[in-house]
Amino acid sequence: MDLVAPVVVEPLRRRRCAECRRGPLERMIVEYNRPVCLDCADLGHLVFLRRGDTALTRRARERSALWAVVVRHNRRRTRYERQGLLVEEAALAAAEEACLADAEARARRRVRDAERRAVRDAGITEALRVEILRLFPAMPPERAVEIAVHASAKGSGRVGRTAAGRALDRGAVTAAVRASVRHVDTPYDSLLMRGVPRHQARTRVSPAIEAVLRSWRERPPGVPGGTSPDTGTRPA
Repeated sequence: MDLVAPVVVEPLRRRRCAECRRGPLERMIVEYNRPVCLDCADLGHLVFLRRGDTALTRRARERSALWAVVVRHNRRRTRYERQGLLVEEAALAAAEEACLADAEARARRRVRDAERRAVRDAGITEALRVEILRLFPAMPPERAVEIAVHASAKGSGRVGRTAAGRALDRGAVTAAVRASVRHVDTPYDSLLMRGVPRHQARTRVSPAIEAVLRSWRERPPGVPGGTSPDTGTRPA
C-alpha cells in the first residue's frame, strides 16, 4: 500500500491556528481550508530535517513511523517547493549514526562518481572537437578546442549538452561554431551594447560570420583527406 505523507506548509504571512488560536505559526497544516498548528495536528513531536543530505533524509524517513513533507510557496515560480521533512527524533538520531558509520565509504563513492563524470565529459568535449575540425578543417586547432570546451560545459545547456550535440548533429555543431564567431570575430557584442536590437545586430554581422565559416571550410593545401563535411564521405 502506498503511503501518503502529511504536507506541512511554512506560511508566507502571519497565521493563527484555527483550533487553539496560537500564532504566528512557523509551520502548519491546512485542514478543511483552515490553518492548524502542528501540536493540534498531532505532529508537534516531530523534528525538522532540512533538505540537502540525500542519504540522511532517506534513512531518517525509513526509520520514522510518522513523517511529513515540509513545503513553502515560491511566489516568483508560483509553486510550492520542498524544504525538508518532519521526522521522529529517534529516527533522525539513528539515521545520523548510520551516516557517520559509512561516511568514508560514501565519500569514496562520490569521488569515483566524479571521476567517471569527468571522463565522460572529457569524451563529449573531445568528440565535439574532432567533429568541429572535420566540418571546418582550416579552423585553428586551438580555436576548435576553445569552442568544444565552451559548448560542452557541464550544466550550461549549450549545444554540446543537448541530444543533437551529443549525437554530433551537423546543424548543432555548426550552430556552436557560428555562435563563437559571432561573439569573437564580429562587432556583435558591441552592437548590442550600443542598443542595437538583437535581430538587427545579427543581420548586420551575418555576412562576416559566413565569410569566416567559408574560410574555415576550405581545407588547407597539402592537408590529407578525412571525410568531406558536405557529403560525409571520404574524397576519391
